Amino acid sequence: MRVLLIATNRHNRLQSRMNAQPMPIGLAYIAGHLDADRHEIKVLDLMFSEDHLADVEAAVKEFQPQMVGMSVRNLSNHSYLNTIFALPISKEVIDRIRSISDAIIVCGGPAFSIMPEECYEFLGPDLGLSGDAGETFATLADRLEIGEPEYFNLPGLIYKKDGQTFRNEGYCTSEFAKPPRLEDLDMARYNKAGFGIGILSKLGGFYYPANASQAQINESGWRVIRPIDEVVAEVKYMKERFGMKKVFFVDNGFNLPLDHAKSLCSALIEADVNIRWNTCLAPFNCDTELIGLMKEAGCGLVMMVNRSGNPDDKGSMTEENDLLAQICRMCEDGDLHYNIGKIFGEPGETRETVDQKLDFLRGINPAMANLRVGVSVMPGTEVAVIAKKEGLIKDESELVKPTFYIADGVKDWIVDYLKEQAEANPRWNLS
Repeated sequence: MRVLLIATNRHNRLQSRMNAQPMPIGLAYIAGHLDADRHEIKVLDLMFSEDHLADVEAAVKEFQPQMVGMSVRNLSNHSYLNTIFALPISKEVIDRIRSISDAIIVCGGPAFSIMPEECYEFLGPDLGLSGDAGETFATLADRLEIGEPEYFNLPGLIYKKDGQTFRNEGYCTSEFAKPPRLEDLDMARYNKAGFGIGILSKLGGFYYPANASQAQINESGWRVIRPIDEVVAEVKYMKERFGMKKVFFVDNGFNLPLDHAKSLCSALIEADVNIRWNTCLAPFNCDTELIGLMKEAGCGLVMMVNRSGNPDDKGSMTEENDLLAQICRMCEDGDLHYNIGKIFGEPGETRETVDQKLDFLRGINPAMANLRVGVSVMPGTEVAVIAKKEGLIKDESELVKPTFYIADGVKDWIVDYLKEQAEANPRWNLS
């Protein structure tokens, strides 16, 4: 069967300012799990496309796919000041395919998995898969190829029957046991783009952990932790095969669990891979030994996002800031560059707590600080509960579209005030 895989992400900015073009590593894993002896596979990546709909139409007409898999990476860019709703691009792609092809369209990906039913209804594919879908997509393709109708029992599958949408229990799960298929991607351009070529090391929840209470830091709490020797072997292969100069370790919190992070760094050092890499660091659960190992292993930059505790609970806010300050000092003493994000307008935010956050940022020395206006409300979070209680939303299903919570006590002046502060600090970015 002819299977066309499309990466629809075209968002190429981080914090609305920095160039960042993430490689569609999830879609590459999907391609890698398909049986290449059984299926003819084509990958279309729209990141560098100048006319993405024309490229989609040309690929469909030339390849004549029988099945199309689409990866939906983002719901939005989570920027209050420059909001980009990402799903309409994927919807346009589906509509264009529908106009010229009868192929079965299957959607999945990180954003889709956050709100599967809502994304399915918005985008209108034939089928959807929620979760890590490498093996499941391959199974679905095999069953479709032989005309096997019994694919409706697959976990995480979303489909319509008699005009009603159904979602099977659970999520697709993957061991990421097969390597990603990368030869169809423009690796030379990704080698020069953003923070580096993505290599999966560990996956937790679909959200970045904001504090220790929101993260399960034991190994059993993660969707997948790839064996360290496999990660190191992939780094070496990517360097040899594609001349890779820089890596971004795809990880919700590199330092969680702490022992695993240290072991990975030690393995990179021992293997003498000699590459530069970046990753996300959870703003807790860190020590000076890890910072030193990360630096020695080639880490050039870590990114942290911090919510400052509950502004109504001054003790909690102070404790979170003190802990974060310690980690920032560790990075500075260890000569490890870091970016940090601070959220303004959280529930309970006041002029006093805003100034406390600004004073905190003035007291550290990040490569860049991103001042986020408002909380980008995501389903299943404490802020979503508050947003519903206060009437910002009637139901969490509305969160498929960008929604921001800004506390009433600051919403009338927070944007202008933060603009003034950011203009006086060249390393501060407002989004």
